[in-house]
Amino acid sequence: MVFDSLHLAIIVFLVAAVIFAASPLVIAALIAPRNKGGDYKMPYECGVKPYGRAWDHFSFNYHIYALIFIAFDVDILYLYPVGVSFKFLPGWFPLVELSFFLFFVLLAIIYFHFKGVFKWPRRIQY
Repeated sequence: MVFDSLHLAIIVFLVAAVIFAASPLVIAALIAPRNKGGDYKMPYECGVKPYGRAWDHFSFNYHIYALIFIAFDVDILYLYPVGVSFKFLPGWFPLVELSFFLFFVLLAIIYFHFKGVFKWPRRIQY
């Protein structure tokens, strides 16, 4: 293989891309403030200092439910284009495709149900 100007251009652009991507990280690491005292680790509540039991966080179960909701919400979002274009598509094929899609969504819900994902325990021990 002969090393020509095309190979040199590729190497130059790869090096430039790495420098371009790494330079903001290096600059930020060099000039970022390093304040570790005071209110650094205090939770932020609209600019007001927290009081009471402000360190209590949401349960881990809440986050699991939120992720499952987002996953199924995005799945159901795919039904909208099918519903809009359903009258323009001839034959039974769109209905069969939609049935397969809903079957797999229902299969996922049944799987999560039998895995116990939808059971809300009193408290998860960390």
